[in-house]
Amino acid sequence: MMEFKLPDVGEGMHEGEIIQWLIKEGDAVTQDQPIVEVQTDKVNAELTAPATGVVKKIFFSEGDIVEVGTTIFTIQEGNDMPAPETGISEGDIQVIQSDDVKVNGEHVTSKPHLDAVRVLATPFVRQMAREMKVDIEQVIGSGPAGRIIESDLKQFKENNSIIRENANNNDDKILQDMSPMKYAVQAKGLEKEWEERILLKGIRKKIAEHMVKSVSIIPHVTHVDELEMDRLKELKDQLKAYSDDKDIKLTFLPFFVKAIVIALKEFKTLNASIDEKTNEIILKNYYHIGIATNTKEGLIVPVIKHADQKTIFQLADEIRQLANQAREGKLGIDQITGSTFTISNVGPIGGMHATPIINYPEAAILALHKMEQRMVVRDLEGVIRLMMNMSLSFDHRLIDGVTAVHFTNRIKELLENPIRLVVEMR
Repeated sequence: MMEFKLPDVGEGMHEGEIIQWLIKEGDAVTQDQPIVEVQTDKVNAELTAPATGVVKKIFFSEGDIVEVGTTIFTIQEGNDMPAPETGISEGDIQVIQSDDVKVNGEHVTSKPHLDAVRVLATPFVRQMAREMKVDIEQVIGSGPAGRIIESDLKQFKENNSIIRENANNNDDKILQDMSPMKYAVQAKGLEKEWEERILLKGIRKKIAEHMVKSVSIIPHVTHVDELEMDRLKELKDQLKAYSDDKDIKLTFLPFFVKAIVIALKEFKTLNASIDEKTNEIILKNYYHIGIATNTKEGLIVPVIKHADQKTIFQLADEIRQLANQAREGKLGIDQITGSTFTISNVGPIGGMHATPIINYPEAAILALHKMEQRMVVRDLEGVIRLMMNMSLSFDHRLIDGVTAVHFTNRIKELLENPIRLVVEMR
């Protein structure tokens, strides 16, 4: 009998939440077959069977929180499985071909166990099926090994009008089934006032815990400044033809990454952390830049590793790929860990200032805000310039206010004079 213990699928993971069992006790499974979806503090992970056999015991229910190293199910491996009690003697069975047997002169299929195997699909596709109210077990997969992909769900939804009608007729029941922890409370004597209570769990719970830890340990200070972006926009526009040729969408963000990396090399405490256990300051001579990305599951921070060694176009392409993977829930644990400095780009949705919370244990985070035409004074005259604000929150244990201002001044110098940025890039 093989015991399957919850592994550490993340960096420093201590526990995980059972999101969905893909099998049930008694099911025959094959090695590497998806068994259970587990949610860590950063990703959803699909765990697979370590061996071929039969699932004997499942120890936890969906929604349970399980510590790493705890046995969550057992498998009776294929070699240990008892022979089925059929009441048929060996002499009654005649092998016809690999998939069929003959019992007392009648053909019987030898593949009944395959009916018990759950369909193959990624957590993202399963989530998509739930949102579309499609019974994924009814969908035929066209991916590798019959895996169900997004287009299979869409095709099923379009073609199966009966299922759509049933789904519509049972909306209330489906909603109840899909949101067992969500319910409404009517206040006494206030018939028109309602409130909803939703259990804080999963990635949202982990985000909350991470934010509390950060502000509890790190004394935050936020410094705000503004940038004039006209010259950088001119450079970006000039590079558009080159980026189009490479089929790369060029935004302002890669330029910020390069400018920040140059400044981090000069102000090392901004690319550092404190080890509270050893009471040491860790200065990091590598530059892994996290890009805070909004997803339907919450804020995810994919990481550009060794950003100092990449070109503007390489950064632009990697940022786009990581952002798409984040929104589709396809990032691996190595893609969201190890950042040394984080950028939060909230400009596309608006806002002038913020007090961003540092991505613990880093020393600082820079938020970028909306870009807009503003009236400013240059040479004692009012002129219109393309302006944007940036907010730098920093760990006041490591960084003094003066250092923070010098740091943002250096970023301004490089971005407001992009020729200097280009010259200083390595």
